[in-house]
Formats: sequence, structure tokens, C-alpha cells
Amino acid sequence: MPKNDNMLAILWMLNAGVKMTAKQISEKLEINIRTVYRYIDALCTSGVPIISDTGHNGGYSLLNNFIRAPLLFDIEEKKALLHAAVFAKEAGYPLSEALGNATSKLKMYSNQEQESILSRHLAGFEVINRMGDPSVQLVLAELEQAVANEFSVEIDYRTRHEEQPKNRVIDPYGMVYWNNKWYTVAFCHLRNEIRSFRAERILQIKRTQIIFKRSEAFSAREFFMQNLLPDLVGKDGLISLIIRGRSEALDDLCLHWFLGHHLKERASNQAIFLLEEQSIHTYVPYLLLSYGKSIQVIEPQSLKEKLVAVASELMEYYQL
Repeated sequence: MPKNDNMLAILWMLNAGVKMTAKQISEKLEINIRTVYRYIDALCTSGVPIISDTGHNGGYSLLNNFIRAPLLFDIEEKKALLHAAVFAKEAGYPLSEALGNATSKLKMYSNQEQESILSRHLAGFEVINRMGDPSVQLVLAELEQAVANEFSVEIDYRTRHEEQPKNRVIDPYGMVYWNNKWYTVAFCHLRNEIRSFRAERILQIKRTQIIFKRSEAFSAREFFMQNLLPDLVGKDGLISLIIRGRSEALDDLCLHWFLGHHLKERASNQAIFLLEEQSIHTYVPYLLLSYGKSIQVIEPQSLKEKLVAVASELMEYYQL
């Protein structure tokens, strides 16, 4: 029998709750007793809590309820899972209680050496995210259930342009975490189209008896990103945005989620972006103003004029 099969067989024998000696195990598996000792050592090293009792009634046994432990994770995998849990918790992961239970089990079913290693690696690992409304977790939990079980939900949703929320029924196709915010991509019965909804703007959510069927080929991620950052390759009427400035400021602009997507060319003191005219005159001016004198717009002239107009409006506003 292969080594892995023998080790698994030892686990199942010990999990029966009866102590077994190395001699009994060797006879049962028809292997050398020294091989049994090696397998026991290997299992202990991997985190299996095997208890060894000496004396007349001695033998090997497993810690109670070990069958519930994750058997197949080595120390690096456990470390990766615990680090990932830190990210998920800071992102407002809706199943945080279950996540906490899972990470506790990972630590519980580790031997003393592994537990010490994991503690050292977790002690200096921090993730800081913006503070979110705790009520959003309840919304996210309902959305997660709706996505998994394909049932519609009724929501009161307030857009950024409206003071009063509107009631609507949606079919949640997926959940997306983007730029420190949670969204659901869903078919909106009110608008009769697929749209993205920000979770923190859902004021009320209620399950319905309506069942929907999501296409297996549909990707919430692809839909979300295509609407956020549409592909402009080959599109007519695009304008070159040429910016010069300090290298660190240009680096920051090129890494921005919006401008970075439209980056065409980068030199040491200059960056060229290819954008739609509407974006250049609506969103871009307010983004660039925060960089002050560290950058300078070379083209287009219309953006320079828009920056002057926006700055003048701000001056007038604060001079009142």
C-alpha cells in the first residue's frame, strides 16, 4: 500500500477512539514497526494531534473530535488561509462569524510548534480598511444567500442622485468587492436590465418567493468591470490627454484605477492617456486638481480651460 494510503489508514484507525500500539498498527497494515513510527512522526509534524501514552495500557490515540479537523493543510497553507481571513474580515466579509470559527479550528488542530509559528506570522500582519456601516453585513449576508440559492429580493435602494429610496425587486447574479466597497450585480425588475447596486445604499432587503435562473456563462466580475472601464480600442472620437510633471506624481496617476486603464504611453516626465471627451471634461478635472503644481496639463486646451473654470468656481464659493 502507498505511503499516503497507510498514513490515512492510521488516521482512521486511531479516530475510532481505541488506543493502538505501534505493534498492533504494524500487524494490521502488514508493515514494519519502524515504518509505523516514521508515519506517526510525519503525521505529528503535519499537525495531527496524536497522543502517545506509555505503560501497560499505553498506545496511540487521537484528540477528541479530530475527524472535524482540516487534515490536508500544511503550515504554509494554514498561514495563507489565516492571512486571507484577515483581509476578508477587514473587507466586511458577511460570514465573519463562520470565518472566525474556521480560523480557530485551524489554530486548534495545529501542534504546539505550528501554533507558535502561526502566531508569529499573524502578530505583525495587519490590514487597515475604511470603517463601514455594520448594518451592511446583514445586507451582504442576505445577498450571498440570494446569489447562491437564486431567489429574488425586494430592496429599498437610494441612488446618489435621489433623496428618497425606491422599492424594487432584483435578481442578484453575483457580489463584487471593488475599491473598498461591496456591490451586487443584479437584474432589476424596475428597469428591466442588469445593473450594479452598491450594498451600503440598500436600506432594506427582504426575501421573496420568486426564483430565477442565472446563466452559467454570466460573470458578475466581467459585467461590473466592463461597465466601469469599457474597452475603447478602435472607438472614434478619442482625445489624447498629455500630462507632464514630477515622476512620483505621474506614477500615482498611472496607477489610478481609471487613468491607468487608459494609459497609452509613459516617459520619465510625461504620460499620455487616451480618453473619451466626456470623461476629460467631467471626471478628470476634479481628479487632477488634487495634484496641484506637481503636474501640468499640456493637451487638450479644452481641459486647461475647464480646470481654470473649476478652480474659479471654488474661489468664488469660498470668498462668499
